[in-house]
Amino acid sequence: MSADGAAPLDRADSRVRHDAGLVGALRGFADRVRSGDLGSLPVVVGLAIIWTVFEFLNPVFLSSNNLVNLLFDCSTTGVIALGIVCILMVGEIDLSVGSVSGFASALVGTLWVNQGWPVGLAILAALAVGGGFGVVYAALFNRLGMPSFVSTLAGLLAVLGLQLFILGDTGSINLPYGSWLVDLGQLLTVPHVLSYGLVAVAGLALFASGWRTLVRRRRAGLTPPSLAGIVVRAAIFTAALEAVAVYLNAARGVPWMFCIFVALVVGMDYALRRTRWGRAMTAVGGNREAARRAGIDVRGIYTSAFVLCAALAALGGVLSAARLASASQQGGTGDVNLNAIAAAVIGGTSLFGGRGSAYSALLGIIVIQSISSGLTLLDLSSSLRYMITGGVLAVAVIVDSLARRSRLSHGRG
Repeated sequence: MSADGAAPLDRADSRVRHDAGLVGALRGFADRVRSGDLGSLPVVVGLAIIWTVFEFLNPVFLSSNNLVNLLFDCSTTGVIALGIVCILMVGEIDLSVGSVSGFASALVGTLWVNQGWPVGLAILAALAVGGGFGVVYAALFNRLGMPSFVSTLAGLLAVLGLQLFILGDTGSINLPYGSWLVDLGQLLTVPHVLSYGLVAVAGLALFASGWRTLVRRRRAGLTPPSLAGIVVRAAIFTAALEAVAVYLNAARGVPWMFCIFVALVVGMDYALRRTRWGRAMTAVGGNREAARRAGIDVRGIYTSAFVLCAALAALGGVLSAARLASASQQGGTGDVNLNAIAAAVIGGTSLFGGRGSAYSALLGIIVIQSISSGLTLLDLSSSLRYMITGGVLAVAVIVDSLARRSRLSHGRG
């Protein structure tokens, strides 16, 4: 019986489970795309097209030196965009992030250079003041019902005035060359061996996460993901990142400032997907009243979103000052504000709230900075950069709207 019946049935069942794990994963992905759950697919496709076009027009674009500079430049506005992801997740907006970043850079320069504070203490003070602006916005929103659009627009003007006031008549403060902060923004890269080790750790972490999901689903009696699929995904991810590290190490290497940005993205992704606070953020953004009736502290969630957004804007301003080795009246002005918001939206965070990912900031800012870098190499007018970025942003919003309509029609909200 065991030779003729049970064993063949066991083998057949094993094959069915194997197919369900590998083929089923592809079918599940196709079903999600058809139902409007696009994830990061549009921005990845768009980024591939942008890189292909610019590399064809100028082979220097994808050189290791240019990519290292691109990663340095991505880090400053990318951190600000990460804060925008938080505020968009609850369906609100912060229009003052550019001004807050400029004020933070000015405050660091004033306290550190003019007042003689230790640089670390000056940075902490800037982050604390930035978070304080978020507390004010949250109070205006929660207590007085002032729309975030209005309160943060007022904040944009008020904080810009504070920035100009503390900088005084000189209008700019040069940060000391040779300091660790300026070196971080301009020179410091990860040692080659360490970069390969960090990539290996990232690959092991991805495998461990997949393995943990597999074990938990087995214990719950649910269909587990394919172990082969987990191994293959982790191996491909590790090999791809190792190749990138090797390529960047042919020039200066992976910037430490970009590593800080990526670490913040990974930490925020874990918080949004794996913690009670993150699930509450999604619930409040999806339906505020339903979240309140479910017992969620809605006001507390809004406060955390505003504070995080403003604090990350301040951190982005500090990194920007490090990158430029100065704090000036131009800090945080220009297109910083719009680029941060555009990066979050282009990366896949919904303007309607309740849907988004920390990786949206990473992908979105790479798209925007790629456009800027490519046009600079081609020696084209900055007017084209604004028009192209605006077009990409419009396409991203259209895709988001169509995807949302598709999700509603498929009953996925």
